[in-house]
Amino acid sequence: MSQKQSLSEVHQSVSTNKRKGWRRILAFIGPAYLVSVGYMDPGNWATDIAGGSKFGYQLIWILLMSNLIALLLQSLSARLGIVRGLDLAQASRNAYPKWVNIPLFILAQTAIIACDLAEVIGMAIGLNLLFKIPLIWGISITIFDTVLLLFLLNKGMRKMEAFIVSMVFIVGISFLVEMFIVEPNIKDVIKGFEPSFLSGEALYIAIGIIGATVMPHNLYLHSSLVQTRKFDRDKNGIKEAIKFNFIDTAIALNLAFFVNAAILILAAAAFFTNGFHEVAEIQDAHKLLSHIFGPIAPALFAIALIAAGQSSTITGTLAGQIIMEGHLNLRIQPWLRRLITRLLAIIPAFCTILWFGNDALGGLLILSQVVLSLQLGFAIIPLIHLTSDKKEMKDFTIKTWVKVLAWMSAVVIVSLNIKLVVEEISSWIAASNGWYIYAIVIPIAAAIGLLLIYIFIYPFIKKNQRIGNVPHGNALAIEHFDKINYKKIGITVDFSKNDRNTIRHALIQGGKEAHYYLIHVVETAAARYLGQNTRDHETQADTENLEKYSLNLKELGYESSAHIGFGGTAKAIAEISKQNGIELLVMGAHGHKGLKDIIFGTTVDSVRHKVTIPVLIVR
Repeated sequence: MSQKQSLSEVHQSVSTNKRKGWRRILAFIGPAYLVSVGYMDPGNWATDIAGGSKFGYQLIWILLMSNLIALLLQSLSARLGIVRGLDLAQASRNAYPKWVNIPLFILAQTAIIACDLAEVIGMAIGLNLLFKIPLIWGISITIFDTVLLLFLLNKGMRKMEAFIVSMVFIVGISFLVEMFIVEPNIKDVIKGFEPSFLSGEALYIAIGIIGATVMPHNLYLHSSLVQTRKFDRDKNGIKEAIKFNFIDTAIALNLAFFVNAAILILAAAAFFTNGFHEVAEIQDAHKLLSHIFGPIAPALFAIALIAAGQSSTITGTLAGQIIMEGHLNLRIQPWLRRLITRLLAIIPAFCTILWFGNDALGGLLILSQVVLSLQLGFAIIPLIHLTSDKKEMKDFTIKTWVKVLAWMSAVVIVSLNIKLVVEEISSWIAASNGWYIYAIVIPIAAAIGLLLIYIFIYPFIKKNQRIGNVPHGNALAIEHFDKINYKKIGITVDFSKNDRNTIRHALIQGGKEAHYYLIHVVETAAARYLGQNTRDHETQADTENLEKYSLNLKELGYESSAHIGFGGTAKAIAEISKQNGIELLVMGAHGHKGLKDIIFGTTVDSVRHKVTIPVLIVR
């Protein structure tokens, strides 16, 4: 199976070449805004609220440091996508052995599910706070995000970016207004930018802030989204694209920093200064805001939470598509892939509410951030290796000082995340001392650690043996071939105006020497249940119509026969083809797009996978 272009639905769909001046810069603006929403998702809210309520403004410098690290890594991700035309998952697939890509995919997909879980919980909490919708119903409503994403993708990349930016704008405005309401102490805010020694719970929350800020799926996503821009692939064009995308990244991530800092400052000004030092739950924060500041602040808080959850879930699902296609070179129907990702996030949230109650969702939110932290090293380390590769990156290889900063960032993030995981496992042992921790949890954690070491070492050892950047393989020599004369040709008909065109194309393929098998499938409830014993009105009418087609062809000098199938269309067509030894199948395409495919189905695709003969699709 050949490797497809990253996010092929929107690949190079935004042209930049015809624009000049500031309009040209604006043409590149957008991808980083889709990425930035991951830096202000509900998972960030939980850590920011906890940090602000417990330690006031003390941890603002941690937010700033996290943002600078994120800016560095996201710019490397954009550089990889622009220069090599591959996303991080595709490039990793080319750089590492095939077996490595399976655990890399599983880890990345687990991280995306964990991230999606945070969005589902955040969205449900926001709906509950604003409209009093029960949490379990709020979680159910989030399944419709998959339909929204499908709709936005069909409308084009610019429409999707406009939607995301509008969500980010709502979040930003909401917190800007809240800053005026809570009136933080400006001197204390500025003092919070001074680095300070951290230990105990402050260190734990700081690790949580870093883990929630620098997210692995964003690195996969950004390297793909920059490829939606069409620009000249010469040295100047690539250099310009890198520059403009860096501007895009800097603006978008600084906006994300403003939102995160605003949440922390809000928590510090509203809770810490009023003596509420144990506010870690989003619901508690909302409740206290209403007690202290009246109805406006909590309403804005809930609206911002819904907007953050809605936008973050779209980008997380796109990242799921990228890692599946990149690591496994596997494509499934977009709506199905997004539905699976969302269901894998909804089910844990559903079970948590049913078994442990609504109050347990806060703990599940924090757990999702711990799972995210596990995956981070598996995205950062390959990214640094790939952008440091002179053979592939050529003139655009990252400079030595950038490389040093990147590896320092990786060491900080990975070591802090290891510390976080070790502390979590230690707390589980202290709490329950269950056999499963020693039999399952610790061996899995050790295996993940060994894989991380392998990911780091392998590029140094196998530098000269890596697979080149050939997504589709090499072209084959086309030699002389004999004409194929099809003697048995199947034609699927549905008695619509398309039949004439379908039959015409079939007759062109076989001429008067072939035998034509006219195939129609009856799909009534009776046909599905009774099969060939069906004698309902539709079956009789369809049989008569099929015989008319056969007589018509006989009058024109063509040999044909009529074949009626029952029940599932694709299965019946495949069975008739096999029973009659058909050599070529000619089918009319219904031409449905987007949501119509969900409603009316995709018969052509289903048949293609059930037969081993050539299929000619006529539109």
